[in-house]
Amino acid sequence: MRSVRIGAGAGYSGDRIEPAIELAESGALNYLVFECLAERTIALAQQARIKDPNAGYDPMLAARMQAVLPICRANTIRIVTNMGAANPTGAAEATCVLARRLGLTGLKIAAVTGDDVLARLKTTDVALDTGDTMAGLGNRVVSANAYVGARAIAEALAAGADVVITGRAADPALFLGPLIHEFGWAMDDWDRL
Repeated sequence: MRSVRIGAGAGYSGDRIEPAIELAESGALNYLVFECLAERTIALAQQARIKDPNAGYDPMLAARMQAVLPICRANTIRIVTNMGAANPTGAAEATCVLARRLGLTGLKIAAVTGDDVLARLKTTDVALDTGDTMAGLGNRVVSANAYVGARAIAEALAAGADVVITGRAADPALFLGPLIHEFGWAMDDWDRL
């Protein structure tokens, strides 16, 4: 029976980096997952991006990637993370810059977007339980995100991504995406999923 080894490099945004390094070095992994995003952290990331359009991703992204990218590249371990927070594209670009600085060439880094639905909701008359509408709240709403599922992660891996960076993805999707990709599971194969 074929197996896939997935290590959890982080379970929240403030986790230590050392266990991820140890997993990458000696865990015989296929994938290293950093799950670093929660509702509070994405709202903080959105606030950071409002102040600076280039910001909005996990503040520990560079430190984590600098620590594990060379090891993962040497051990052919793929990285999946939601450290993109409010700016997955910016996080992917920052990771590309860091990889070049580390002398790592040929890495394919994907950004999964589509979770940020705030602009769409602000133009609707969606009724809230307060009796107000999203449009009526104006700038009082900082963040509105829909959870991205495993499909987009699996597609990025199928396209050859070595690193997949998402915004708000369902926590299990970070682990399920690689399994769907590796085993070719159908998205409606509920028993396997």
